Amino acid sequence: MSAPVRLDRDGDVAIVVFDAPPLNLFDRSMMEAFEQVIGALEADPGRAVLLRADGRVVSGGVDVGAVFDGMSAGEAEAVWKHWLHVIGRLEALPVPTMFAAHALCLTAAFEIALACDLLLAAESARFGLVEIVVGLTPSMGGPQRLAERAGPARAKELIMTGELYGAETLHGWNVVNRVLDDASFADESLEFARRLAAGPTLAHGATKAIVGAVRGGGVPAADRVTP
Repeated sequence: MSAPVRLDRDGDVAIVVFDAPPLNLFDRSMMEAFEQVIGALEADPGRAVLLRADGRVVSGGVDVGAVFDGMSAGEAEAVWKHWLHVIGRLEALPVPTMFAAHALCLTAAFEIALACDLLLAAESARFGLVEIVVGLTPSMGGPQRLAERAGPARAKELIMTGELYGAETLHGWNVVNRVLDDASFADESLEFARRLAAGPTLAHGATKAIVGAVRGGGVPAADRVTP
């Protein structure tokens, strides 16, 4: 069987592809493969990273039974700590990262998207953090990163209702950076990544460090990092 996550290259763009048909569900093998790809990107990130998925959906979410069935509270805590660590490694990559969502994007995939620098969405893409259906709150960093982009009230609305939200709505909430045409989405999102890859890589890394400092300590912290 092929790996559920693969790493392709398009010149200076590293392309992470989720490919576990038919629904790209996140189970342990998917997360292990994703972590391996992050390790490869840490060794050679190229000049930009584009994350996308093959198939009719980006992801139908987490395979809850496969991941959590029979797991103790302590084991679940360890799993979530580990997944958050992997998310942090994605955020720490020194080049621009972009997530391209062409269709339905649920739970873990959406949380990974929120950890990227930029989120590109096709017009018909829909997003949701629907963990309430199994009595959970999102635990791969979605609530806090959604609150960072959209504000606390919007984050709580999206998570507590468990509803699906369209690309244009989330663009208005500052969650999605750009909404692109369905028909040309694959080409436009790749071209966008190529454009950033052709830019000043070290300067982009500095921008990420400065903006990241604001998250931890506000503008004064960013001022200290900037020189």
